[in-house]
Amino acid sequence: MRRGIAATALVASFALAATACGGDSDSGGKADGPVTITWWDTSNATNEAPTYQALVEEFEAANKDIKVKYVNVPFDQAQNKFDTAAGSKGAPDVLRSEVGWTPAFAKKGFFLPLDGTEALAEQDQFQSSLIEQAQYEGKTYGVPFTTDTLALVYNKELFEKAGVEAPKTWDDLKKAAATIKDKTGVDGYWGSTQAYYAQSFLYGEGTDTVDADAKKITVTSPEAKKAYETWLGLFDGKGLHKADTTADAYAHIQDAFVNGKVAAIIQGPWEITNFYKGSAFKDKENLGIATVPAGSAGTAGAPTGGHNLSVYAGSDQAHQEAALKFVNFMTSAKAQETIALKNNTLPTRDDAYTDEVKADPGIAGYQGVLAAAQPRPALPEYSSLWGPLDDELPQIASGKESLDKGLGDAETAIAKLVPDFSK
Repeated sequence: MRRGIAATALVASFALAATACGGDSDSGGKADGPVTITWWDTSNATNEAPTYQALVEEFEAANKDIKVKYVNVPFDQAQNKFDTAAGSKGAPDVLRSEVGWTPAFAKKGFFLPLDGTEALAEQDQFQSSLIEQAQYEGKTYGVPFTTDTLALVYNKELFEKAGVEAPKTWDDLKKAAATIKDKTGVDGYWGSTQAYYAQSFLYGEGTDTVDADAKKITVTSPEAKKAYETWLGLFDGKGLHKADTTADAYAHIQDAFVNGKVAAIIQGPWEITNFYKGSAFKDKENLGIATVPAGSAGTAGAPTGGHNLSVYAGSDQAHQEAALKFVNFMTSAKAQETIALKNNTLPTRDDAYTDEVKADPGIAGYQGVLAAAQPRPALPEYSSLWGPLDDELPQIASGKESLDKGLGDAETAIAKLVPDFSK
């Protein structure tokens, strides 16, 4: 999974700090020369970064008094690198911050509040849920840059052959999977054992791993147990592929779907480009995208992922002003449209969904499910809560642990991450 879980890689040294930090002395914000700001981009260096680098050049051409030092930092290292750099007052002026990192760094005082600044001059154009999850304790610490969520993606041809429609509930999905197997010989659904992908089942029962407002751990509540019972039940039955608990499970599920060996999976828009590379989706119009099915509470939804652009609070005024202008440019409707067309990512603002952008059925399809996406609580530790479940869910799905034991062990581990929460 590319989105949603905070990085855990440990970094022994931090060579970039001396050469790629805020307050770069090369230009230093002097009146007789341009201000040089540093941007740490955490996108894929091969597939996404070239688009951002081209936009940097466009920004510099339009703003002769500002230079941007572009640094691509591997996503799985960036959180710890920034934490180290900011703690020593040497962080980049702008960070592409995963949405789960934003409240954590805001809590530490590393991010500049952006309310009323040039960076958020067009705040009303952004989807409100994305602004909400860029906030911490009533202030906004990031401008939504890319967004994503999960959807039920399906093979229209296989669904049509079986005479079934996109399921509205998990029970509907079970029935559809059996029919697809009978009519086509192909499994109807293959689920994931990763906690991020199981989150939608919790939302379907109106619950979560924790209740942030009540400061209570809810992963073993009756509602959560029912959610995971539904999740577990989708690994066993006609047309339901058994759980894959290997290290390569993600790749196995993705490969089976794009090559027509399974009719439906739960997946995010970061795979749009790869969907089209598979034999089943040479015709892009064969890709179906629907809101994840609803649970017994009648609700359907998936976690909102993506990245914000945040400004380092430790930079001097000249660098902060330049950074705010840069963030405004990179999150403008024009830039967002360019990014969507080049990188197949979802814009964060409504006015960037132009006719050209929506001509891609993948982007148009995911735009349609964004309304059901749920912002994460403004809890700095929230992203880390999936870790204990990532340990336990494969054990439960493989039958090595009971559901009660696995959730109980997860609760114990989560309690260590949020020690002020009650059980």
